[in-house]
Amino acid sequence: MTPPIAQGKPISSGLPTLDVILGGGFAANRAHLIEGRPGSGKTTLALQFLVAGSAIGERGLYLTLSESRDELLHVARSHGMDLSNIEISELVPPETTLAAEMEQSILYASDLELIETMQVLMDTVRAARPRRVVLDSLSEIRMLCQNPLRFRRQARALKNFFAAMDCTVVMLDGVDDEMSDDINLHSLVHGVIRLEHSANSYGSERRRLRVYKMRAGTFIGGYHDYKIVNGGIKVFPRLIASTEGQSERTGGRVASGIAALDDMLHGGLDRGTSTLIFGPSGVGKTTLGMQFIHRMALDGERTLFISFDETERNFCRRNKGLGIDLAPMFADGRFQFYAADPAEMAPGELTEAICQNVEAGVTGVVIDSLNGYRHAMPEEKFLLLQLHELVTFLDNKNVTTILIVCQSGLLGTVESPFEIAYLADTVLLMRYFEVNREIRRAVSLVKSTTGPHAITLREFGITSHGVSVGDDLVELSHVFTGIRRQGDASALLKPRRP
Repeated sequence: MTPPIAQGKPISSGLPTLDVILGGGFAANRAHLIEGRPGSGKTTLALQFLVAGSAIGERGLYLTLSESRDELLHVARSHGMDLSNIEISELVPPETTLAAEMEQSILYASDLELIETMQVLMDTVRAARPRRVVLDSLSEIRMLCQNPLRFRRQARALKNFFAAMDCTVVMLDGVDDEMSDDINLHSLVHGVIRLEHSANSYGSERRRLRVYKMRAGTFIGGYHDYKIVNGGIKVFPRLIASTEGQSERTGGRVASGIAALDDMLHGGLDRGTSTLIFGPSGVGKTTLGMQFIHRMALDGERTLFISFDETERNFCRRNKGLGIDLAPMFADGRFQFYAADPAEMAPGELTEAICQNVEAGVTGVVIDSLNGYRHAMPEEKFLLLQLHELVTFLDNKNVTTILIVCQSGLLGTVESPFEIAYLADTVLLMRYFEVNREIRRAVSLVKSTTGPHAITLREFGITSHGVSVGDDLVELSHVFTGIRRQGDASALLKPRRP
């Protein structure tokens, strides 16, 4: 048997990301509460806790009043967990074992059940001498106790018993929003984690956890997304950019490789800054952002393109039509493509994917588009906060970030779905305009916080030969209104003949 662990010392919960949230893990030789509605993942999380202990030689015990041994083994097998070194004890309801002559006892059945259940529980723990214990669930004991006062006394007695046995305990409990302070156990236990899941109007359900308390420790508060996947629960800690270390600034600019565009930007985008590209659907926002990220990959940097709008196959096919062959860059890891499904993906999942890639050496990130990101996080007031944390994190890591926003409308008045221009260091605006009975595209740099920039408009062209940017449209006016009012069109790009 492994030697005792110092009282209150953090031990792993079995989930590295949850350990980060908890400030190291569960506190050794203390009682913790995991609460949530049926299906929220309480049992899975508890099994991961025991499996983690088994991996380092700590004896584990699962005490169950709600699920059978076969059901627990089935859950473990579905996640590939090995419970061979973990003891599972079914605390069988006493009424199923009472002799016939005891059925007419003058004692209430609940009294007999509670006394015998607690006796079996304590005898099992004394015999097994475990270091890690899961008690599933307190809801059953609450019903046996019949009233809140008796339940709290019983819960306190269990807590003291486990402490005397040097056990780190995780107790599972159902949750009711109307539960009174007399019934819940937040004040009795060392730490409290609540698991929540809710169904959206469309798509997969949203799962979040929140740490309510962890005595004598520092934890990350607020809500953290999680998913139940093959292998167990996967937690995505809420990003706090201020706690992340800053990478060394390398300086310089990120060029697009298009001379006229780089001239408008005085050499390109400042490295380690964020850029927003606004424009209506089909105007070329993705293509424009791709020019910068492709140039970075050509220079040997690792890049990441996150798309809410396209599959990898269509993305590669479209870029190949513009003369950009991504196959060699995929092969050596210079370019990575992540197809995000807003109906299935939690916001924290995307953040975690970006952070992992940045830590692995990615220096350029494109998110196309923030409209899809918004659909993954319908609470708009929190979207801006999360984007702020993400952009700040990427800036601290000296990552060049390009965020694409699709605006509603085509010609004339064009509106943005939300106001986020303040988040970016650079803002590029793209529009359609009409001239000589043709629809053309224009691009303008409307914001740059990192230095001087041109304030004129330039035509933006997309052909099978690639992207081209023309001279300043100094002879045209009202270009961004969508209709040409006056001026000379001789400066426009000439159509390329096949």
